[in-house]
Amino acid sequence: MSDTRVIGHFIAGQPDAGDGQRYSDVFDPALGLVQARVALASQTTVDTAVAAALAAFPAWSEQSALRRSRVLFKFKELLERHHEELARLITSEHGKVLSDAMGEVTRGIEIVEFACGAPNLMKTAYTDNIGGGIDNWNLRQALGVCVGITPFNFPVMVPLWMIPMALATGNTFVLKPSERDPSASLLMARLLKEAGLPDGVFNVVQGDKSAVDALLQHPDVEAISFVGSTPIAEYIHQQANQRGKRVQALGGAKNHMIVMPDADLDQAADALIGAAYGSAGERCMAISVAVAVGSVGDRLIEKLLPRIAALKVRNGLDPQAEMGPLVTAIHQAKVEGYIGKGAEEGAKLLVDGRGFKAQGAENGFYVGATLFDQVTPDMTIYKEEIFGPVLGIVRVPDFAAAVALVNAHEFGNGVSCFTSDGGIARSFARSIKAGMVGINVPIPVPMAWHSFGGWKRSLFGDHHAYGEEGIRFYTRYKSVMQRWPDSIDKGPEFNMPTAR
Repeated sequence: MSDTRVIGHFIAGQPDAGDGQRYSDVFDPALGLVQARVALASQTTVDTAVAAALAAFPAWSEQSALRRSRVLFKFKELLERHHEELARLITSEHGKVLSDAMGEVTRGIEIVEFACGAPNLMKTAYTDNIGGGIDNWNLRQALGVCVGITPFNFPVMVPLWMIPMALATGNTFVLKPSERDPSASLLMARLLKEAGLPDGVFNVVQGDKSAVDALLQHPDVEAISFVGSTPIAEYIHQQANQRGKRVQALGGAKNHMIVMPDADLDQAADALIGAAYGSAGERCMAISVAVAVGSVGDRLIEKLLPRIAALKVRNGLDPQAEMGPLVTAIHQAKVEGYIGKGAEEGAKLLVDGRGFKAQGAENGFYVGATLFDQVTPDMTIYKEEIFGPVLGIVRVPDFAAAVALVNAHEFGNGVSCFTSDGGIARSFARSIKAGMVGINVPIPVPMAWHSFGGWKRSLFGDHHAYGEEGIRFYTRYKSVMQRWPDSIDKGPEFNMPTAR
């Protein structure tokens, strides 16, 4: 193990090995082998990173928005140049197929592209002469040191939901990526430095819960952005609130897709295959529940079964692969445990993905595509987020029952409806209680100039991620009123000021 590659931190513009006290294994999930060790940050390492960000803040925040955007323009160019390199890092450590990883990088680049418009995004309102020679205008000012804590399933895209928005608005940043797939974060750090970002403005600390707690408790951290499971999102929200830090914490999901009797079932089945089994179900926007309305259930299953049988589950670097492995053996066992639980609780197991072996990669962390029918709302596989390639079908009598089912769930991240009826579509969009809604779109992830976030226990905090919501999260709003001595009446004023 002594010659195993070690992945470290990036602090104040330089690689940092940390104190060498604790490490965690990084696997190749397709082969089931350890490929590297990642250093886990100590309190000292976290303190060093935050101190670097704090020292860099005054000069960076006083840069013009135009100068900051020029760095981001260069960063975007470098991301495009290293697009495939980033995607291969994702596939090698996470396991998703290379084409999916390429798409992830593209979606991240789109956020950078949006943030390049910082000079326009930071514009505010001005009112001349509201009365008595007074002018009134607004400012949006940077917060200070901001922290991003990001999940294993999108090691490039989710950090890029945060980094460009924070930097464009004048903040400095400390990223704590998942220790399961940490390498992409260091490549992005090097590209930011190459783009001309001053040392200390962006830093990476690798680590586990100890690093998270150190960042949450650090007095010089102003804001925390998190994406991950609901229990951790709730914990981070509580801890940040107790310390007076601004927080947006995006949690778990149980995304439904309602299939109406009038839907194009070939389109619906294709959508379900991609949305349920793409990235082996390790997406917070994955569809894990198909809601079959009326008599559509049997016909939908007839469409799904041959598609599942034809699904190519292989090493993600195989150009023919459509689904890869899960990220770790621990997560593989967890997902297989859910499948067993579903069968025990009475769901009808139509396709069992347990024990799947990929040809040529028999030791990888694979779970095959799994399909349940006759799932009910009291079952564990319905209530909890599985985060694996497991799709359950719930049957309901009509559209009203479908909406009631979705709205009763504790999560409200994303939801979709497949229908040919415009009236149903309009009613669905207005009545459903979820933050992201698709109509004949299975995974309605908003584009860069909109914002991403759920409702209910899928989001803790007041702001969604990126887009205009990202600008609001990473800035403080200030209203300024001004007048000059030659317009000020003599003598004190004791009445409430009014426009006149």
